[in-house]
Amino acid sequence: METATAKKDVYQIVTERIIEQLQQNKVPWQKPWTEAGVPQNLITRRPYRGINVMLLALQDYPLNYFLTFKQLKELGGTVIKGEKAHIVVFWKWVDEENEETGETVKRAFLRYHMVFNIAQCEHIPIEKIPLVEKPNDPIEECEEIVKAMQMRPKIVHKEQKAYYHPVMDYVNMPRIKSFKDSASYYGALFHELVHSTGHANRLNRKEVMDSKPYGSELYSIEELTAEIGACYLKSQAGIAVEIVNSAAYIQGWLERLKNDKRFIVYASVQAQKAVDYILNTKPKEIASSIKENSSVPA
Repeated sequence: METATAKKDVYQIVTERIIEQLQQNKVPWQKPWTEAGVPQNLITRRPYRGINVMLLALQDYPLNYFLTFKQLKELGGTVIKGEKAHIVVFWKWVDEENEETGETVKRAFLRYHMVFNIAQCEHIPIEKIPLVEKPNDPIEECEEIVKAMQMRPKIVHKEQKAYYHPVMDYVNMPRIKSFKDSASYYGALFHELVHSTGHANRLNRKEVMDSKPYGSELYSIEELTAEIGACYLKSQAGIAVEIVNSAAYIQGWLERLKNDKRFIVYASVQAQKAVDYILNTKPKEIASSIKENSSVPA
C-alpha cells in the first residue's frame, strides 16, 4: 500500500474521513472508546497513536484489534467478502540535502497503509483474539494519571469554572461535586491539563504561549488539541466520552476542516505530544513537528 502514497495527499484523505463523520453528526474525537478498547495491532499489541486512534475507533467495532493483510494471511485468515480496509497513517523519515548548507537533514513525510478489524476477517485462530480488560475503578485510574504528570501545574478550586491560566501556570476547577458525575469532572480536568502542557517550561506550544483572541486560528487549534487530548486520556483511564451533537458545534469544526486540510492532523499530533507528556511516555519515535508541512501559521 505504501508504494501508492507518493501519488496521494494523505492529509486530504484523513481530513475527508473526519469530515464524513462530522456530516453524520458524529464527533470522532469524542467517541466513547472504552467499550471496545483502545485501537491496537492484534499481532504486535502496540496501541495506535495520534489521529489513528480516531480513524479506527470511530468504526464502531466490538473490539478494536486490527491487522494488516499480510499479518492476516500469515495467521491463515481471510477477509470477509465485501469488507474494506481502513487507513492508518505514519511518519516516514527521509534524508534530504539542505541546498544552502549542503548538510543532510531528516524530514518527516506523512504516509499510510491499510488494516482490517478482526470483525472483518474469518479463520483467525481463537487463541489470537484476547479479551478486553477493563479497569475495575476508572476514577482511580484518572487519579493515577493526574498524580503521575511531571511538573504538574497547581490545581485549585477558586471559581466555578474550569480553565488553565498560562501566565500564573495553574488549573482552576469547580469542586467535583459540582459536576453531574465524576467522569465529567475528570474529562474537564484532563482538558485543562492538556492546555497546561503548552507552557514554556513544558512543551512550549505556540498556541498556548502566543495569546490569541477567541475564534482565532491559534485559539481553535489549541481548543481542538485539548479536546482530542482529553479524549485520549479518558480512553486511557477507561471512562466513556460524552457525545456532543450540537449542530452549531459540528458546523464550526466542519468549516475549519474544509478550509485547512492539515488542521486535524496538526492538532492530533500536538494532542498526542501532550498526552505523552502527561503520561510520562517516551515512545521511540514521535514526529517532532509538522511545521514544514503545515499551513498553520508559525
